[in-house]
Amino acid sequence: MNILQYESKIWATADLLRGSGIKESEWPSFMMPFFALTMIESRLARMFDELKAEIGEAAFKKIHKDDLYNLIKDKGQGYNIFIFEKNQSLVDICKNDKSFEIDFDAYLKGFDGETKDLLGVDAGEGEKFLDIKGVITKLKAKKVLLGYTKLWAEIDLKPFNNSEITTLEEHIKRKWADISAETAGEQYTPDDVIALIAEIIASKIEESDTLLKIYDCTCGGGNMLFGVEDRINQKFKRLTQTYGQDWNDALYALAKIESRFRPDSKIEHGNTLVDDKFDNEEFDVVIANPPYGVSWKGYEKDIVNDKTERFKFLPSISDGQLLFMQHLISKLDSVGMGVVVHNGSTLFSGDAGSAESNIRKWMLDSDIVEAVIQLPTDEFFNTGIYTYLWILNKNKKSVQKNKVMLIDGSEKFTQLKKSKGSKRKEIDDESRLAIVTTLAEYRDNDYARVFDKEAFYFNKQAIMLTNVDVQGHTFEDHLPRKEDRFGEMRRSNSEVLSPILITQNEIELTEFMIKDFDRHQYPSLEKYYIEVIKPLVAQLDYKEQPLVIKTAEAKYFYDPSQETLIKESNGTTEALGGGKISVSANFKKATKKLPERIEIGAELSPDYQKDYEIIPFYKDAAENQNAIDLFMTRYISKPFTYLENIVGVELNFNKVFYRPQKTLPVDRVVAEISLIDKELKALEDGLVL
Repeated sequence: MNILQYESKIWATADLLRGSGIKESEWPSFMMPFFALTMIESRLARMFDELKAEIGEAAFKKIHKDDLYNLIKDKGQGYNIFIFEKNQSLVDICKNDKSFEIDFDAYLKGFDGETKDLLGVDAGEGEKFLDIKGVITKLKAKKVLLGYTKLWAEIDLKPFNNSEITTLEEHIKRKWADISAETAGEQYTPDDVIALIAEIIASKIEESDTLLKIYDCTCGGGNMLFGVEDRINQKFKRLTQTYGQDWNDALYALAKIESRFRPDSKIEHGNTLVDDKFDNEEFDVVIANPPYGVSWKGYEKDIVNDKTERFKFLPSISDGQLLFMQHLISKLDSVGMGVVVHNGSTLFSGDAGSAESNIRKWMLDSDIVEAVIQLPTDEFFNTGIYTYLWILNKNKKSVQKNKVMLIDGSEKFTQLKKSKGSKRKEIDDESRLAIVTTLAEYRDNDYARVFDKEAFYFNKQAIMLTNVDVQGHTFEDHLPRKEDRFGEMRRSNSEVLSPILITQNEIELTEFMIKDFDRHQYPSLEKYYIEVIKPLVAQLDYKEQPLVIKTAEAKYFYDPSQETLIKESNGTTEALGGGKISVSANFKKATKKLPERIEIGAELSPDYQKDYEIIPFYKDAAENQNAIDLFMTRYISKPFTYLENIVGVELNFNKVFYRPQKTLPVDRVVAEISLIDKELKALEDGLVL
């Protein structure tokens, strides 16, 4: 029997939900607890039969109830009074319409404490996990509880083994993900991507008598964690142990239930970023498909005050992907490896000096990134964007040391005959083998390239430009030099002009003390300052409008044709060089010596402009500085001084694998234009007729 024959039967239970007016997006919340119930019952019943066969029918009948309970409890898979003591199943519960609700309630309460918690049998306030109690209440209100339960009772999974049930579970969870992916950034990992991840991991591990510990920090319902484990177990005899954690109540419950039927599996509930349930553990393999573009503002304080030292830098609060990346790296043992699914933002978001860039630099400095693989678009069920596999490795081969490989797998797919939500493509067996082989060979080909890690570094060199006039002069040359406290002669920053008269359009403000204003319109000098003077001064722009500064000795203004400051004094005109004029105004309250007043000041200063240049990076410090100097000599013509240099890191697939669009020959373009002209002429002639 093929267990997937039950897929359509399970999905048909939704027909009753549709008929009851329940929205499609809510179906998973109704189906999850009953699917879990069916799985638990089938596995417990199968375990019970196996126990009978192991002990022998005659000996089994002689076992005391308490001893039987202890035998079953030791297996750690759960307990149910109806299944083990009354030899009744969900089918039996549904036979009596009149006592169904009482019997069903007793059946649910007959489970062990952990199972009841996971199903949400006695759910109150707080964590409800699968919340079967809430679902039952809603189904009762719709008067379809018995009918709905009967449909699930007819699904008999008892003949199937653990692996087969897991396969069915993944198919059903995929459909749930397809219709209920309402939470931004949450992606269900498709089987073909899980298969690729498993093959990559399998290519890097060996047979051993040591335990292989696999960890997923955002395990959801466990599809990727258990899927990878199953594929590893198909290839190796090596013992495996899975560890997972998730914050979503229902998905955690599904993964936890599944884990109880697997040897040595530990699933915990909680937010990995603030409450790591495996804080003292390290792992051979880490995997994850953390949420994309999801804010961590709700627990910002906990992250900022984290004492584990796992977060080297804190990325933008709007996207926590690189928090998960840092966490996973902290969980790797000394020779561990990992595969992490991310969207493109982790490759290039954030400028040099940003937390995102610094995290990438830290990862490459640590030489932990072996490769990044670009997957095809339309690979996931609820997003069509490009996604990427980061391959982490703390045990690189010598040929991989200080190298990073980029693999463009965007064309490695087959088109699905029928789309599954946004998923229109899948990585077929041939494509998967090609990607894994390329990674293992670690050399360039048509869709992959190996780089020194520094190829992804760049200099963001800050400089302070000094703008000059058309003659190449700057106002800085007119500023006096003064000796600083270290004995160095330095120029002043600016020249303050005082007292002044401002002429702008036809408005004149005389000297520092303004006494003449309309007291009928403005009740106070301060009000006049706020409503007239302050806005006026704020909009003064020496380059955009005539602005003349008058002092007792001279008049100053800016000549845009020469890009210079001009000084007029005693009938002579002097060009002072490129510079700027700044005007300020302040209201001063009355003192013992002075009345209240408006003080207006003007200042001439060099026109400095901060700028940044992006320059290729070289790992040798002298060579790197020489490259910066050559760049400046070639491209910067104005005087400048160096400011800080920040080294950034980004991995840009478009630059590496850019494929220019082929252009048509000129004669063909001309011929097509000529043909279009003829067609247009014919249309015009037709209109005239």
